[in-house]
Amino acid sequence: MLSSKIFRANGLLRKIELKSPLCLRTLTSYGREEKQMNIDTRMDGVLLRQVLNLTLKESSATNVDGDSKVVEFKHPNELQDLLKLNISQNGLSIDEVMKVLDEVVRFSVKTSHPHFYNQLYGGIDEIGLAASWISSTLNTNQHTYEIAPVFILMEHYLIKYLAKLFGWSDGDGIFSPGGSMSNMYAMQLARYRLYPDSKVEGIFGNKPLTAFTSDQACWGGTAILSQKYKHNLEGIHRVDSIAWNPHKMLGAPLQCSTFIVKHKGLLHECNSAKASYLFQQDKFYDVSFDTGDKSFQCGRKVDAFKLYLLLSSHGLSEIERRVDAAFRASEYLYEQVKNRPDFRAVIDRPQCTNVCFWYIPPSLQQQPETPEWWDHLSKVAPKLKARMVQNGELMIGYQPIQDKGLVNFFRLVNCCIPCPTNEQMDQVLEIIQRLGEDL
Repeated sequence: MLSSKIFRANGLLRKIELKSPLCLRTLTSYGREEKQMNIDTRMDGVLLRQVLNLTLKESSATNVDGDSKVVEFKHPNELQDLLKLNISQNGLSIDEVMKVLDEVVRFSVKTSHPHFYNQLYGGIDEIGLAASWISSTLNTNQHTYEIAPVFILMEHYLIKYLAKLFGWSDGDGIFSPGGSMSNMYAMQLARYRLYPDSKVEGIFGNKPLTAFTSDQACWGGTAILSQKYKHNLEGIHRVDSIAWNPHKMLGAPLQCSTFIVKHKGLLHECNSAKASYLFQQDKFYDVSFDTGDKSFQCGRKVDAFKLYLLLSSHGLSEIERRVDAAFRASEYLYEQVKNRPDFRAVIDRPQCTNVCFWYIPPSLQQQPETPEWWDHLSKVAPKLKARMVQNGELMIGYQPIQDKGLVNFFRLVNCCIPCPTNEQMDQVLEIIQRLGEDL
């Protein structure tokens, strides 16, 4: 039996001719179909505009209010109950998607907060974020000129620029996901340079290789951008390769890490697999600009764009001002730690923008520093960390260095974004004192 039904979908009147039981079943599932059509409207930018509004509202990438929380901490089981994570057959409406995004922002750590000192990175520069959005929007891959012409040229420019910045006349390089991956590139190049046959024959026919390295995690390449502090990197031009992470101190959005090497062509010789579906040598343009064969990843994000736009837009004078501010704040904090009886510096002077210190609660002051005293002190930082995170005021990392006999101490790391101030350094010590006076 033929019939018809008029209904409204996405603001338009629609008429469906019902000619069979199948059509009737389709109509009964109309509610689900309409829901799917609603979420599909995000493709015209509705969802993206709301996400931009959410970002600006939360100031998660610009100026985070210092009086707000660094994190609204929930224990894993509690947070699981709140999030109600679920993937269903029917999907979500835009309102439901926005609810998910609101929860993501609400319960995530605000790394751009002025009191986030937890790791070797902090907030992100707004210009860097804009570059990150554009590169994600274009969704391209940094392996050939034909697929990423602008970004390939930017990476080539930056590699040459960085080689000269660190004191080389020439060089080569690549952007990688992070410092650990850059170190892997360096180890692989060192092995290849000694034993080039290892690339195809393996290493078992060769003598064992030995690497000499420091036992301390790597930090401070950004000092090269400061006339006042770049002396800390004196002699760096003598090394064969450098790993530098602008996504740490400089405030470029994660991920943005550079690996540069003094020996031009070595990356390509070591890592080239000559994949014929990507790196044809008879292309219609200069294939020397194809960089993917220098990488054992092949597929890479266009991270060079973030660093290029950040440096070129702000200019080197502004970048230097930020680097100097991070160093000055660390020097100020170190002096405050030395002059306050509740604190003690771990080392005689600050290194880069790290300040390592113990908080000495009143119960341990003026007491003999016996093994039991140090054992008690080792428990102070973990207890304080729990309190500062649970109330959301502050995040600072702590750690021991067992082979040096150092029990748990705080390690505060200042970054360029947001620019730290002396007032904020005082606030850190005051918060720690308040939270730990009963320990």
